[in-house]
Amino acid sequence: MKKIYELLYIFIITSICGYFIELVWSFITKGIFINHSAVVIGPFNFAYGICGVALTLLLYKFKDESYSKIFLLSFIGGSILEYIMSFGMEIVLGFTAWDYSNNFLNINGRICLLFSIFWGFLGIFWIKILYPQIGKILNKFNPQAYKIIIICLTVFLLLDILLTISSVNRAHKADNGIPPNNSYEKFLDNTFNSKYLKNMFNNNWK
Repeated sequence: MKKIYELLYIFIITSICGYFIELVWSFITKGIFINHSAVVIGPFNFAYGICGVALTLLLYKFKDESYSKIFLLSFIGGSILEYIMSFGMEIVLGFTAWDYSNNFLNINGRICLLFSIFWGFLGIFWIKILYPQIGKILNKFNPQAYKIIIICLTVFLLLDILLTISSVNRAHKADNGIPPNNSYEKFLDNTFNSKYLKNMFNNNWK
């Protein structure tokens, strides 16, 4: 059970780290701050959270292996995962938050050589440096507080996901000229509308 709690912590921590990585990257490359959160409340980029958990599960038993082996495993595993996430997002939401169609050696615009190399180096950095440090910090938590905190955070994220799904559905209806039926839908129109979602999904909102 502790392992499950640890993976949940890793998911949340890497989701938050990914959000700020994307925030800084958008400012460096575009000169503006773009909200790359996967949910409408809070700084959570689930793509990084999923990758954090996946890299942990994939690389943990190889953590003492050579850098080249870890790089290769992360290169392949990260690429496959990114392709699946892109495909899944397109099926569920009707669009994807990234498009590498103009990048060198890309596959269907979902993955490309540059970012596959990035995943290779990220795997090394994660399993050799970051993961051990995160583990040390988590081990210092009071066992009871450790469980309560992660349970509360998980419940919050689940509610946040439901809110995000309803916001996406309502925004599509609003874009098609369908008026709100109740105060909740009016709240969504005023708060998490298409303009907000377009920024959140890196201008790939359709």
